[in-house]
Amino acid sequence: MERNGRHPILELRGISKHFGAVQALSGVDFEVYPGEVVALVGDNGAGKSTLIKAIAGINLPDTGEMIFEGKPVTVRGPRDVTRIGIATVYQDLALCDNLDVVSNLFLGREELDRPVPALDEESMEKRAIQVLSTLSVKLPSVRTQIASLSGGQRQSTAVARSVLWDAKVVLLDEPTAALGVAQTRQVLDLIRRLRDHGLGVVVISHNLADVFDVCDRIVVLRLGRRVADFRVEDARREQVVAAITGADIGILAEDQLNTINEKNEETIS
Repeated sequence: MERNGRHPILELRGISKHFGAVQALSGVDFEVYPGEVVALVGDNGAGKSTLIKAIAGINLPDTGEMIFEGKPVTVRGPRDVTRIGIATVYQDLALCDNLDVVSNLFLGREELDRPVPALDEESMEKRAIQVLSTLSVKLPSVRTQIASLSGGQRQSTAVARSVLWDAKVVLLDEPTAALGVAQTRQVLDLIRRLRDHGLGVVVISHNLADVFDVCDRIVVLRLGRRVADFRVEDARREQVVAAITGADIGILAEDQLNTINEKNEETIS
């Protein structure tokens, strides 16, 4: 789907997935462009996590196709997805608390000195410092143990790991969940920097304040179907809430909208 002369870096067409009798996704189309942050929102059970896991190669779809940089790709598992340039940062971050930042960034991909098969600590540290500096991520030291970092610093480390390995699309699952105000701001600023570096970023979030703050576009899923696509600059929060809940925005009373917004604010806090 071309927009303003641009083509998506990642496009999904007609993605369907069922688990037994449960139809989790039904013919979902989805796209993200270079230098764009797209929010994927919906109520619990809408299919957001299933769609992200389909992109990540964990839950292979029953039907549909994936197109990356204009070419159809065959995905048999997570390694295929990582190889083409898609990285996923899950809510649990998959970091090792007992290891330092450098060790986490290179976990499973350690660089070795040659001809002696020993870890090239100096080279890995230099690359770690370089990528963190590029993203303006501030840490006490790249040799600090992950367990000693704040939530925002941990999230930043997990994102930096994807950039270190040349990801072109980054999927973020609830990146600001359980973070304080200052840590949330740190993560949102990092997402903006990913966009500024030309990456496509997909954010799953229940926090509409964060979505309207950092995203360019909002895609709404409901009951496994794509039901709306908003440009943030043209959308109102009540329109997005109505799409999520299936309400008719034209007949929602003002007090009902206020109640919905108040509940959303409670979720934010």
